[in-house]
Amino acid sequence: MSQETVVLAYSGGLDTSCILLWLLEQGYNVIAYMANIGQEEDFEVARKKALKIGASKVVIDDVRKKFVNDFIWPAVSAGLIYESRYLLGTSLARPCISQGLVHVARQEKAQFISHGATGKGNDQVRFELSCYALWPQVKVLAPWRIESFIKRFQGRQDLIEYAAHHGIPVPVTKKEPWSMDANLMHISYESGVLEDPAKPAPDEIFQMTLHPQHALETPCKLQINFEHGIPLSIQNLTEGGPVETDPLQMFTVLNQLGGQHGVGRIDIVENRFIGLKSRGVYETPGGTILHTAHTDLETFCLDREVLRMKTFLRDKMADYVYNGFWFSPECEFVRECIALSQHYVTGWVQVELYKGSVRAVARNSQVALYNQTLVSMDMHGEFQPEDATGFINTHAIRLREFQRFKTQLEDSHI
Repeated sequence: MSQETVVLAYSGGLDTSCILLWLLEQGYNVIAYMANIGQEEDFEVARKKALKIGASKVVIDDVRKKFVNDFIWPAVSAGLIYESRYLLGTSLARPCISQGLVHVARQEKAQFISHGATGKGNDQVRFELSCYALWPQVKVLAPWRIESFIKRFQGRQDLIEYAAHHGIPVPVTKKEPWSMDANLMHISYESGVLEDPAKPAPDEIFQMTLHPQHALETPCKLQINFEHGIPLSIQNLTEGGPVETDPLQMFTVLNQLGGQHGVGRIDIVENRFIGLKSRGVYETPGGTILHTAHTDLETFCLDREVLRMKTFLRDKMADYVYNGFWFSPECEFVRECIALSQHYVTGWVQVELYKGSVRAVARNSQVALYNQTLVSMDMHGEFQPEDATGFINTHAIRLREFQRFKTQLEDSHI
């Protein structure tokens, strides 16, 4: 009987390095799949490490441009933000990685796909639902849900000892046992010392951003151009730099500038899809800048009721993406609806970065609903002030009637 093949979503970190060796111990032929999704990684070192552990093949797939164009840009256009704070960096990366994972598995005629996501987390759902949507016949090996694996390994401390016993170098120690996940959009930190929400995250944990206290003393003003809700170009107005139009370079520059000014740090407790609350620390500098700019332009351009309906759809889509349903029919439907709302979101926004903050300071659009003559406090324009009397009186009817009703009840001692 031929040896069965597993394509493992491999990061080179603690979990997937140990899982690679464990899968080999179970008798599988393992192909390691690494998606270059913008993380700071020495991929050649990671390749050699996987081969040394025993992988039969290592596939390194550069999906950075796809990640920006097909996932980050739609998320910016939709204004996606989970529970009003989290910009979904990891959630967006998982379906992008899953596309490459499925492609390689089918190409290599593998029988299984595997990943290092834990049984308590969101990523197991995101990876597996994405893979099932893309390849309904796929079989998944999830070691953190396999009895023999979880009996052997209670958690990360056991993995650290297992790695040390087998001479596997990992970027985690018992002194600094937090888990880190990086991509072009953000870095997330969880687990270990971060599991106590009452304790602040260690200062040394952050890698993308300076602490706001130590950020640059001079503010930075940027102009960001959008077309139909999608970032089109950026320019550093403070330094007079070139206009960047390449999506990958645009986002890289925004990450660098945001990081220098301490933009994009959050420390939150969030609600996982599986039903648990977890503490996460995130750095999302470029994404935070774009979210602020897009939100400002969108409010400037859209009809009030369209904006409110779009905001409702945004929150639904944020839930779908966080919960792993990027490739679901409901997410596709909402994505198309939101894209329609962005037809008039075209123009530019100027934002200022300073000491951890990003704020919109100016905006312009040829298709905005803003009417300066109509809204001006220095002229009536086409607005008839006396019309406001009827407007107020009509809305006051409900309030007067409620007060009459309330007084009547009180007088009757009901």
